[in-house]
Amino acid sequence: MAFITRQCIRSLSSSAALNAAIKHVTVIGGGLMGAGIAQVAASTGHSVVLVDTSEDILKKSAKGIEASLKRVAKKKFAEKPEDGEAFVQKVLKNISTSTDAVSVVQGTDLVVEAIVENLKVKQDLFGALDKAAPERTIFTSNTSSLPIADIASSTARLDRFGGLHFFNPVPMMKLVEVIKAPGTSQQTFDALLEFSKALGKHPVSCKDTPGFIVNRLLVPYMLEAVRLHERGHGSKEDIDVAMKLGAGYPMGPFELLDYVGLDTSKFIIDGWHEKDPDNPLFAPSPLLNKLVAEGKLGKKTGEGFYKHK
Repeated sequence: MAFITRQCIRSLSSSAALNAAIKHVTVIGGGLMGAGIAQVAASTGHSVVLVDTSEDILKKSAKGIEASLKRVAKKKFAEKPEDGEAFVQKVLKNISTSTDAVSVVQGTDLVVEAIVENLKVKQDLFGALDKAAPERTIFTSNTSSLPIADIASSTARLDRFGGLHFFNPVPMMKLVEVIKAPGTSQQTFDALLEFSKALGKHPVSCKDTPGFIVNRLLVPYMLEAVRLHERGHGSKEDIDVAMKLGAGYPMGPFELLDYVGLDTSKFIIDGWHEKDPDNPLFAPSPLLNKLVAEGKLGKKTGEGFYKHK
C-alpha cells in the first residue's frame, strides 16, 4: 500500500511538473542548429544554457548568435537603433554556456539535443543525462532522420521523450516538427507543442516514422531527381529550372542537395535503405555516392553537383 501511495505521489508530482510552462532550456550542440535553437529560445524569454564539448566551439557559437541577433535588430528596430542594441543585450543575458552537460541538466525543464546524426553517440549522451536530470525534465532530439524511439531507448523516461525537429536557419524558419514516439505521453507531447508555439513557431504533429513529414517527402524527391539525371532523362540544370518554374519551388533539387550537403542526404537515404531495402524510394544513388567519396559535398566544400565560389 505504501509503495502504491509513493507511486501515485510520484506520478502526480511528475504530471504537475509537465503541465508547468517550460522556462529553462538546455541545448546540447553548438553548431548552426543548436545555436539557432538557443537564440530563438532566449529571444522568447527562456533561460538557455548552450552546451558543447569545447570552449572554442562555444565562443564561436556565441559570436554567431550575437551577429544573428544584430541582423534581426537592424531590421526590427531600423528607426530606433538604441532599442535594437537593448534587445540584443537582453537576449544575450538569457544565454549561458557550459561544457558539462550532466551538471547543467540537473536544473533544466527541457533538453534539446542537436549533435551529430549518430545513433550510438546520441544514446550514450542521453543515457548519461537520464541519470542526472530530474524526473520532470523532458528530453528531445532535433534529429532529422533517426527514430526517436531508438534514441530514447537508452533512458528510463520514454514517456518524457519526444522529437523537436527545427529547420535551418532556425531564427527564420517557422516550422517545427513535433514527434510523438510510441512511448511519448500525451502530456509530454502537448508540452512540446506549447513550447514550440511559445517560440513563435508553427508546430506540426508527426509520428515517429522515417523522415517524419518534410524529409520523408523531400529526400526521396531529391534522390529521384538524381536518378532522372543518371538515366540521361534530363540535365541537372534543366531539372532545377523545371522544378522552379513549373512547380514554384525556390530551389531546384540539385541546388537544394548542394545546400543541404550531399553527405547529409547520403547518410539519411543509406539509413532508410538499411531498414527498408525493398523500398525503391530509398535506393542509393551511384552518382551521389561517387561525389561524396570524392569529397564534393556541396556548398560547404565549394563543389557538389555545382561549383560554388
